[in-house]
Amino acid sequence: MTIDDLTKLLQVLISLVQALSWQLLILFILIYFGAPLRNFVNNLGEFTFRAGASGLEATAKRRIEAGVLLGSAAAIKSGDATHNQPQLPGANEAKEIATVVSQTMKPKVAQQLATASVLWVDDHPADNAHEIRSLEALGIAFTICPSVQDALEKIRLVPYHAIVSDMRQTGTNSAGYLLLQELQRLGVKTPVIVYGSSNEARLKFEAREQGAFGSTGDPQELFSLVTMAVQQR
Repeated sequence: MTIDDLTKLLQVLISLVQALSWQLLILFILIYFGAPLRNFVNNLGEFTFRAGASGLEATAKRRIEAGVLLGSAAAIKSGDATHNQPQLPGANEAKEIATVVSQTMKPKVAQQLATASVLWVDDHPADNAHEIRSLEALGIAFTICPSVQDALEKIRLVPYHAIVSDMRQTGTNSAGYLLLQELQRLGVKTPVIVYGSSNEARLKFEAREQGAFGSTGDPQELFSLVTMAVQQR
């Protein structure tokens, strides 16, 4: 670690300590230092801690896992976008990830997430394994299906709190929009999030025009969109 890196790290840690955000501090450190501490996280037992004057109790281990996995997803996406090796999140991005994850520690939100079910429509789900696992760490149950047709069959049988769909699937480049159209035809109001390789504002606007709850190519934004959609039920 260079002097500049250390300076940036200290600045972020100081700001978190001053805000008394110990959850963020733990998450940030684990995300920032990457793989060696992921092994530590995997071996942690469940534990609770008290934070703040209200005596709030939160299950920290799963939120730490979610933060680390979300950081990993962001690193992989950055490598895919530049055709380079994945890069661990920098100080600012790690802080943003920690902030997003810590918001799920609120008792009411945590309860909603722990009882949520989400349908993920993707013919290559392994490409998004870290994103799925980061949300599973919050207690969200996922059902994975490979096609729009399979998704429609499942939706007829089981009510889901949210649906995530990729845009491209075998045989079509607009599978996400096809799913939206079919759900509208059936009168299904479940919020749909389109998750693809692009994060262009134009495509986000287009997806909303098609009836999507949101559209993104960014793991952190996906995390926020899914947790927000689940809370609206």
